[in-house]
Amino acid sequence: MDSETKNCQNCKKDFIIETLDKDFYERNKIPAPTFCPECRLIRRLVWLNDRYLYFVNCKLCGVKTLSAYGEESPLTVYCHDCWYSDNWDPMNFGRDYDFSRNFFEQWADLMKDVPTRSRVVDGLMVESNYTNLISNLKRCYLIFNSDFSEDCLYGTEIENSKNSVDNLMIDTCEEAHECVNCQNCNRIFYSTDCLNSSGIWFSYNLSGCMDCFGCVNLRNKNHYIFNEPYSKTDYDNKVKEIWEKTYANRLHFMEKAESLRKDLPRRFAHTRQVKSVTGDYIYTSKEVKDGYIVSGAQNCRYLMWLVVPPAKDCIDYTQYGDNAEQVVETLSSGINISRIFYSSFVFKNSINVWYSNNCFNSENLFGCVGVRKKKYCILNKEYSKEEYERVVEKIKLQMDEMPFKDKSGNIYKFGEFFPIELAPNYYNQSSAQEFFPLHEPEVLKRGYKWKTIEAKGNKASIASENVPDPLSLVEDSILNETIACTQADDKEAQDRNCTRAFRITQNELFFYKRHDLPLPRLCPNCRHFKRTLRRNPPFFYEGSCSLCGEVFKTPYAPGTVGELYCEKCYQQEVI
Repeated sequence: MDSETKNCQNCKKDFIIETLDKDFYERNKIPAPTFCPECRLIRRLVWLNDRYLYFVNCKLCGVKTLSAYGEESPLTVYCHDCWYSDNWDPMNFGRDYDFSRNFFEQWADLMKDVPTRSRVVDGLMVESNYTNLISNLKRCYLIFNSDFSEDCLYGTEIENSKNSVDNLMIDTCEEAHECVNCQNCNRIFYSTDCLNSSGIWFSYNLSGCMDCFGCVNLRNKNHYIFNEPYSKTDYDNKVKEIWEKTYANRLHFMEKAESLRKDLPRRFAHTRQVKSVTGDYIYTSKEVKDGYIVSGAQNCRYLMWLVVPPAKDCIDYTQYGDNAEQVVETLSSGINISRIFYSSFVFKNSINVWYSNNCFNSENLFGCVGVRKKKYCILNKEYSKEEYERVVEKIKLQMDEMPFKDKSGNIYKFGEFFPIELAPNYYNQSSAQEFFPLHEPEVLKRGYKWKTIEAKGNKASIASENVPDPLSLVEDSILNETIACTQADDKEAQDRNCTRAFRITQNELFFYKRHDLPLPRLCPNCRHFKRTLRRNPPFFYEGSCSLCGEVFKTPYAPGTVGELYCEKCYQQEVI
């Protein structure tokens, strides 16, 4: 069977459905997609809001709770305890399928009626309320998409870490600050892509290193400054001399390290212990195509944020994992799941689930919302096995005959994920805005939702340039101040939800004092988006090795970096 070139009905660009993909679709008796991989990813990401929280009143108990959905949301929001309780039954919202209406409109009506959990929380939580998409946290604040961490503040994708502030994609780290993609590190600051290292400042791509400052591409080195060796005594004295620990000094060294990085060879992608993979940030995986932030996957295509292994035989799968098989066009689902199609937030021992949301411990569902511990359900109504299978086949045919049409003219038949227009999230408060940013006019033109961030009532009491610097000049009274974000008047920052002003928390100040670090000048949202610029985006290009000419896929667009090495040349020349 040959590959096939199709034209995306959304962006109008050609894309290829390769032979293995066509085999996969045919084996599972599902149609090939009519959206290209990038448009499919955007469509899923709009259904995910991991970082923006509101105070709302639970619609069951009335208690104020933090929610990913505001009071203006059309959804019926329950607090965590109420949603998981036996005080309501999702089956009470069941209804007959109406063959005179298209499927997506009926499903959207059901989703509005069935209670939605305020935010996604699992496991043991201790003093960690201001969080979302998390499990097993202790004393964490504004941590998102993270698990098994303690005393961490302001971060996303924080795994198994402690006592860390302002980080992105760290795993098993302690005392980390302003780091991106670091694993098994201790006392690491303003650094990126580091592994098994400690005492690291302003560095890139270190492994097995200790006490290094402004270094790039080092392996098993101690006491280096900008890639030059020092004795321990000379290292300590030199660092004390040059690192004044002011905010301006911090910016200077970050720029200097980045300049050094640009002049040195770079590996074509972030991979480790892999075989036959393409993509970036892929570890301990094989036969993965176009993966992005993936661990422990096999025979999968178009993955993103699959950090809890294993995942096998999946395609168009975004976020979660943990023993997942045959997952297709699905978002934020995991823990012993199999054959999950075009769904979101399906978890815990679920099998053969189609077009469903917020369901768990269930089998053979089609178009369900909030269902738990049930079998053979359509729109939250139970059927016999035989009747379920008959009606589902009839619905699939009806979805082709009576498709949903969005405002851009895209046609949604059986085999397409939920339309963006039906998503409860605002585009600019969804994960789509982080990776595929749009301005408000374009979002509204496409028929999506946009949230205008109002300026906070408690206006800044101190300008960012007037924040005491260095930390020795900071008094505890700073906790009573509201600091103006440096990017408060920047339109791009506002499109990315700059809060314009922010405050320093007590635990945050303790951290800065422990390490004698300058206070931030950006609000938490702007700090987050600043860190994302140090992480490669999920776009891949054809590239070739600067030494041997080997062709590969790389996240670095042509002309954006200097020398780019294949894995073999990088191992020979750099490591």
